Amino acid sequence: MRLLFVLFLTVLAMSAPARADEWPTSTPEAQGMSSLELAALVAYGVDNGFDSLVVARHGHIVTEAYYAPFPAGAKHRINSSTKAVVSTLISIAFNEGLLKSVDQPVLDFFPGRTFAHMDDRKKALTLRHLLDMTSGISWDEPLTNKLPRSLFEMERSPDWVQFVLDRPMVRDPGAEFEYNSGNAHLLSAILTKVTGKNALQYAREKLFDPLGIDDVTWRGDPQHNSGGGAGLYLLPRDMAKLGTLWLHDGVLDGKRLMAEGWIDRARHATLAMPNPTLHYANQFWSAAGLDIFMSVGFDRQLIYVMPKLDLVASFTGSGRYSNADGKLSLPYYSLFSPIDRLKTAAHSDRPLPEDPAAFALLNDRIKRVGVEARTEPAGPAPPLAAAISGKVYRLAPNVLRLSSLTLSFDKDEASFGFEAEGKRWGGLIGLDGYYSMVGNREFGNNAAKGRWLDDKTYRLEMMTIGNHDDTQLLLTFDADGHTFKAKLQTATGFKLDLSGEAEK
Repeated sequence: MRLLFVLFLTVLAMSAPARADEWPTSTPEAQGMSSLELAALVAYGVDNGFDSLVVARHGHIVTEAYYAPFPAGAKHRINSSTKAVVSTLISIAFNEGLLKSVDQPVLDFFPGRTFAHMDDRKKALTLRHLLDMTSGISWDEPLTNKLPRSLFEMERSPDWVQFVLDRPMVRDPGAEFEYNSGNAHLLSAILTKVTGKNALQYAREKLFDPLGIDDVTWRGDPQHNSGGGAGLYLLPRDMAKLGTLWLHDGVLDGKRLMAEGWIDRARHATLAMPNPTLHYANQFWSAAGLDIFMSVGFDRQLIYVMPKLDLVASFTGSGRYSNADGKLSLPYYSLFSPIDRLKTAAHSDRPLPEDPAAFALLNDRIKRVGVEARTEPAGPAPPLAAAISGKVYRLAPNVLRLSSLTLSFDKDEASFGFEAEGKRWGGLIGLDGYYSMVGNREFGNNAAKGRWLDDKTYRLEMMTIGNHDDTQLLLTFDADGHTFKAKLQTATGFKLDLSGEAEK
């Protein structure tokens, strides 16, 4: 009986066609690229946390890979690459005359509202300062793997705009770069003000529909502004389609969508970031001296645009306990590593001689990374499994605000369920060493597998596909299954002790 879930080739095109499913594919050699080098890039992704890879040159997709268990056709949370999309929409609003000047004061867009810590510096804050991350607003969001405290605090506040503009100023606007997702969220809220639509609604009409992008999710704030700093979910192919628009200076099929000069400023950014080889402008990153600009999101959600090579590449990634080789991999590679590999693969602007052996190797690599590696099977369940099955365990207060956990075991099947802040999610647990992908959460499908390590200890590994949240939960129960203590750890290093007691 199935368990009821308790919870939960060779014409060079100047641009890609409108629909992603009509985007032509090509051998790499036909577009002047090396199948052998691209096969090496696909292999590189296994140990470096890739979820997907799309490479397009001269308007043709030359490589597309999806790393198990992330499937083709699944959206991915692109994190701070969302900022470049918001920038694109701001540019479109300028092109339509809805915005007039990047020097317009930010507070002009929020008349009648009162904000804390008002001073001349806050009054001098402009759109340009938001676009360039030079607002001078006090903010704690380092460009490292450390906790982005201000971002988390904003997203837990009842009014994100109020939270950002209530922050004190710590320096003059324009004086210094400091990464701040609140800046991007203000831009999203300003879009809502000038268009009468939130960023998602405006994007569907002015950006996504023209590009043939229709499978989209975009989280928002309590006032229904789309998240400006993060929160957009896209297909990897559609990420690459955005890159193609940027590659062609914001022009699609001969029609200018983005304001003239917007992309050029991003491409030739001069504002130094903490890494002196990287520069920033208009919510884009650029690599100094390499004629490359990009959108960058946490855990390497990337869109690279390489104009001189007429090349676009998108990458998504996540920390994995079980990658395509069944081992831990993390997306902490240098931003320059894929750049170097893509440049090496682009041998010529003209077609190369076909290389059937290398092309076969590339296809074999793509196929292999899409097949999940089996980890150890679960083995027989101990007697304790029957005692805990179906019980609702109430959790002690914790920073993740998880309030309950349920595990259910029935012959050859198992399921789990969580509740947090009134929301429930869960799914089936794979018991054969493979992820079960039956179950869902608000922003994606669950994947889970688990096994008993001994008579009292159960290890559950779970993730939300496309949400890069791979987590292990090691539960140790008491002899009668009434209580447990647990250690939760994500692949990216977050750790939390939990405890629970069964409801009476």
